[in-house]
Amino acid sequence: MYYKFSGFTQKLTGAWASDAYFPQGLKPVVSTEAPPIIFATPTKLTSNSPAYDYAGKNKVPELQKFFQKSDGVPIHLKRGLPDQMLYRTTMALTVGGTIYCLIALYMASQPKNK
Repeated sequence: MYYKFSGFTQKLTGAWASDAYFPQGLKPVVSTEAPPIIFATPTKLTSNSPAYDYAGKNKVPELQKFFQKSDGVPIHLKRGLPDQMLYRTTMALTVGGTIYCLIALYMASQPKNK
């Protein structure tokens, strides 16, 4: 008789030989061959097909020139006021959160008065 460990009852239970040799649902490795493609259509290459039509102009070269310009401004502040506001808000929340955590740690370290 074969036995296997039951994850449900947490005990050894009787089992068939195939279940005992592959416990907890582990099965032998399946074949590595790719299954056949059912709905395959041949790829048609045409040289007269137009390129993708994008919704707008490609701005990447202009933005690369703008951000790589050497003007002494950090990269995260190059776009002016919106970047400054985002940076200052992030720094304020970081400092405020750090202070809050330190206060919470201090309060947690003090014994309670009875």
